[in-house]
Amino acid sequence: MGRLSVKPAATADGRVGEFAATLVRRVEAMPPGTCPVSLVLGQLQVAKAQTCGKCTPCAQGMPKMERLLQDVERFRADGRTLAELRRTAELLRDTGDCAVGWQAAEAVLAGLDAFADEFASHMQAGACAAGTRQTVPCVTQCPAQVNIPAYIALAGEGRCEEAVKMIRKDNPFPTACALVCEHPCEAHCRRTMVDAPVNIRGIKKHVVDSAAADAVPVPAPLPSTGKRVAVVGGGPSGLSCAYFLALMGHDVTVHEGRKRLGGMMRYGIPAYRLPRERLDEDLRAICSLPNIAVKTESPVGAAEMGRLAGRYDAVYVAVGAQGGKMLDLPGADAAGVMSAVDLLSRIGDDDYPDFTDKNVAVVGGGNVAMDCARTSVRAGAASVTVAYRRRLEDMTALAAEVEAAIAEGVEMMCLQAPERIEADADGNACALVCRPQRIGEVRRGRPAPVPADKPELRIPADVVLIAVGQAIESAPFEEFGMQADRTCLCADEFLRAPGFDNVYVGGDCQWGPKTVIMAIAAGKTAAANIDEALGFHHVLDCGAEVPPARLNDRTPYGRVQVAERPARERKRDFAYVELPVSGEEAAQECGRCLRCDVYGIGALAGKEPKGW
Repeated sequence: MGRLSVKPAATADGRVGEFAATLVRRVEAMPPGTCPVSLVLGQLQVAKAQTCGKCTPCAQGMPKMERLLQDVERFRADGRTLAELRRTAELLRDTGDCAVGWQAAEAVLAGLDAFADEFASHMQAGACAAGTRQTVPCVTQCPAQVNIPAYIALAGEGRCEEAVKMIRKDNPFPTACALVCEHPCEAHCRRTMVDAPVNIRGIKKHVVDSAAADAVPVPAPLPSTGKRVAVVGGGPSGLSCAYFLALMGHDVTVHEGRKRLGGMMRYGIPAYRLPRERLDEDLRAICSLPNIAVKTESPVGAAEMGRLAGRYDAVYVAVGAQGGKMLDLPGADAAGVMSAVDLLSRIGDDDYPDFTDKNVAVVGGGNVAMDCARTSVRAGAASVTVAYRRRLEDMTALAAEVEAAIAEGVEMMCLQAPERIEADADGNACALVCRPQRIGEVRRGRPAPVPADKPELRIPADVVLIAVGQAIESAPFEEFGMQADRTCLCADEFLRAPGFDNVYVGGDCQWGPKTVIMAIAAGKTAAANIDEALGFHHVLDCGAEVPPARLNDRTPYGRVQVAERPARERKRDFAYVELPVSGEEAAQECGRCLRCDVYGIGALAGKEPKGW
């Protein structure tokens, strides 16, 4: 065999791996507004560094594509350049020996198709397309455009009341979002290039724990305009719209069909994630405005919509997506089978289920499915099983929610498609029968499941909870004359309902079930557009100033995580699961913020305006 060595063939491999990790972090922190042409060029250059250069297509094709892309990036290209680039990429894709070459070519071709408008603008206008401009990542990624660096800086100085005011400048639900927001603001945090994203939600949680929202006065409304606006729906979107309109001086009446305000925050999120008393802090602050009137148990049908549109200067419809969807399965009419949304809705009115000694099966893989599974554990279930037709990593639920459910004893049965529900002689559900799946080719961004050649799986189940989506009650509004697309109410980009001058629509009832912060953003947008349509252009002052930036601390730190009560303890009750973020932890996280609103692109964008 001869003499062998245990030393690596390439001595630099270990160091290359460490060095490449910084590239991965940089890609994760890709700033919003990056020029797509530069991005395609950068990907090609990384591939060029990986190629062995053995085959002619790679050795000659990659440098040629790089030169052509550089010409496009520098506005020195024309249609012939683009045609030559496509031909070269197709040749490399079809003739390259290995994945490095053909994948690089495939990426260039995908970029040419995905960003055709950007490539055209580079060639025809000699500039990037409109809107292509790097922005402050966390603010841009937040649907409500909250000034995150500002409230982090205030929190870092211990000025939590002012931080609440700064958050409320764009989001009147600081407490709810501190507890349940999916924090898209962290997705492209530039701190990732140093160590890890700033825990923005954790900082906000510390802020609202230190200064309760209902203890921080809201701004006084501007002088009355004499205009009246009706808001249909008392959830995050409707109340956000009402809050901002009231601050602008308009009189607002909120019509809510249920007993209490809050929408799906109250009737869709369990108390262990969003305690009702904490939600009420935000609601009390909003309703403290003297020109907001609230009518609960006041559902709005077609006739009432006609009266509101005639009596009020504007109407904003934000009824959410509060109905539960069911699967058309044999046995779905058995006793014990129910919509997950209906279960959570009942809990919103303090009607808690008793699943003592029962076996519970949950169908679905989203956040609602996890909420139902964890609720079932707390309701005393003997066993809780989640049946999901895809893989665990394909679940749309937040990874933290899946991990928490598993820690609390929920069993995940993945690659299992519900086939039927078995019932006993009395008509009660007794089992969920699933057909095993195997994962197949990628379709629409996710690997698609296909039936597997395996025997059916029978899951004992006295209760079957269907968590496969939410429904929108659009019928009354369609009867009134509003347009709908598959029950989603239609609106233009300014949220005006087609065919009406004074009717607006937004939130989950317009685009389907999304997140709390997206609903809030829709309400804020509707308020601004209604104000403009009524002939005004009000500017709101939140009552807090943006602190000056300190020099960046680029020392790598570990990211502070929000701790939870032990699973063996928390699964026995509906009390809030997360523990407080200490002042020391919050100060460290605030110090990790790089103040992108001041440094980098922030220096070009100028100071954040005081008003809204």
